[in-house]
Amino acid sequence: MVLGERHDAQAEAGSGKEIRSNLEAQNEQAAIAALLNRNLLVMSIQEKVGRKGKTAGGRVALADLVVFTRQLATMIDAGLAMVQSLQALAEQTTNKVMRDTIKDVCTRVEGGDSFSEALQKHPKTFNKLYVCMVAAGERGGLLAEILARLATYLEGTAKLRKKVKSAMMYPTAVTIIAIGITIFLLVKVVPVFGDVYKGFGSKLPGPTQALIDVSNFVKEYLLYLVAVGVAVIYGWIAYLKTKKGREFWDRTRIRLPIFGVIAHKICLARFTRTLASLIRSGVPILEVLQIVSNTVGNVVMEKAIRT
Repeated sequence: MVLGERHDAQAEAGSGKEIRSNLEAQNEQAAIAALLNRNLLVMSIQEKVGRKGKTAGGRVALADLVVFTRQLATMIDAGLAMVQSLQALAEQTTNKVMRDTIKDVCTRVEGGDSFSEALQKHPKTFNKLYVCMVAAGERGGLLAEILARLATYLEGTAKLRKKVKSAMMYPTAVTIIAIGITIFLLVKVVPVFGDVYKGFGSKLPGPTQALIDVSNFVKEYLLYLVAVGVAVIYGWIAYLKTKKGREFWDRTRIRLPIFGVIAHKICLARFTRTLASLIRSGVPILEVLQIVSNTVGNVVMEKAIRT
């Protein structure tokens, strides 16, 4: 389906009921033709200037996506039509981005797209895994079952994220506190002891003198060190955005003590959960491996899966 501009239309059904529609077409004539094909009499139609692709600009929280998927599965299983279900969900949701996205999906389905094709137009909300599972459900006539399974998968993903945050919180907090205490000791405490030892007039042991020298250096050049630190962090982030940098970091982080074990387990959990969900949904194995490789979150493991 070739997509173009968005149009707001007011039409009348054969029963005399007034219908407002939002659809996408190459031009106004194509939009009118699409409405006529649905046996609707066009009363007025207007192009939406500057509104094309609006719903694709925002992101939807995982919790909202879980609720949408679970409720849609229940409605489809109860025998409601897809368009009717989407219209009801659009009215119920309080998230504006999610509401606009659902409305756009509903419009596309009304215009002749399959549900999976409509979802594909919103990659920031519905990733490739989501779209492929829905497409598999449509092919096998098991859409309600697949949506329910997908909702369970998303709920598991949300729980996994929560566990990851909890697991990372303690070592991260300890590291930050340790760095803060070290800087405080070097800047405030060690210089005091240095002055005391100087008053004794005796020669200090090598390690003690080295500590005092480091303290004096940090105290004198603290602002410069902070500036260098910020520059290093900025450069590191820029390096990680490159293919080589990402591969280096992904290989390194799974070997780090404590953090590495957690990162490795996270990747394995993503791999196994995604693999199981896609295979149970009837997605072809080659497509499964392609999708799974993109969801593990580690370039090194991604290469291993693809080879």
